[in-house]
Amino acid sequence: MYKTIENQLRKHTAPAAIRAEFRQHDFDRLRGFCLLVFCLSIAIWVLFDLLLSFIGGQGFTYRSMLLISGMCILTVVLLFVRKADHFSVLNLLFVSLMAFAVHWVVDDTLGDLQAGWLIMAASSILYSFSVLPVRRWSYFASALVTWLLLNPFQAEGTHLLDLRGLMIISYAAFITGLTFHSYSVLRESKLQNFYMSRLLLDQAYIDVLTEIPNRRSFMTQAEQHLGTDHEGQGRYLAMIDIDNFKRVNDQFGHDSGDVVLKRIAANIKASMNEFVYARLGGEEFVIYLWGLDQQATEERVAALCALVRETPGEHPVTISIGLTRIEPGDNLSNALGRADAALYDAKHEGKDRYVVWRAPDTSIAAHVD
Repeated sequence: MYKTIENQLRKHTAPAAIRAEFRQHDFDRLRGFCLLVFCLSIAIWVLFDLLLSFIGGQGFTYRSMLLISGMCILTVVLLFVRKADHFSVLNLLFVSLMAFAVHWVVDDTLGDLQAGWLIMAASSILYSFSVLPVRRWSYFASALVTWLLLNPFQAEGTHLLDLRGLMIISYAAFITGLTFHSYSVLRESKLQNFYMSRLLLDQAYIDVLTEIPNRRSFMTQAEQHLGTDHEGQGRYLAMIDIDNFKRVNDQFGHDSGDVVLKRIAANIKASMNEFVYARLGGEEFVIYLWGLDQQATEERVAALCALVRETPGEHPVTISIGLTRIEPGDNLSNALGRADAALYDAKHEGKDRYVVWRAPDTSIAAHVD
């Protein structure tokens, strides 16, 4: 069963917005790893430069210091980079500087061993940035710059068509193909996993029929908002029930009832989009409002009642709403209970109205004309 579900989900192609979100998510998750790769690359190059420079007898020159400074500056910049697209540019700059630094050291010190060291350096650089969260254009540009600067055929004694040249071409093609394959497969696999996670989360937190948040999503978002400091802001909870919904289902069938539920959900989404709302289940909906005084809140729920009543449809319906204020220190469960009690009063006082919860025997009904 799980394999079937996975195969079904993998048939979906991630849209552009999801791909952009994935790139940012992947970079945010791997920022520390990117920083580690930059630091290790600098350390390895310094060791490489020290060994070859002193063995080659030229010493650790000012050019080495300039190159190290440039790479360190790019690493410091990475600490402040927050966008994935900016990192792709930064990575290209870092790879270019690293390849140039290796080319300079190898060209000055190694003589006949140049071709082998250039191949080894290019392979290391190609592999290092293939596991980083960079975009395709940055990956291909980095690979191109790496091979241009670390081209083994620029070494003396290396010819394209002799045995050594053909072996170098074969090895370079193998390394390039392997790193490209690793980059593509890893990137696509992570994208698919991210997209599957999003789809599964949507199914867990979005009501399938009405395509608005479900009870689980509402409880999570409302409780999170209640837990934050919003001193001075009015907070209210509105419980909504469709009037005579059972009659629609019994007379016209559940398909017609589904159409009504979708229409009510669309009305709530259109008029309350800045707040937290959800379908609790059956014909019940809920809205969590904040930042309004009581008069403004009542005007909003009254407008929703009017919108539902006036929206054309094959099976016109009305709604009843129970409204309660959430006091400081109150919890969501208590507020839901009070809103439900106010909704009960609205149902028994004529429907197509909202009722504001008051202490027992003081509830006020408001018919919406």
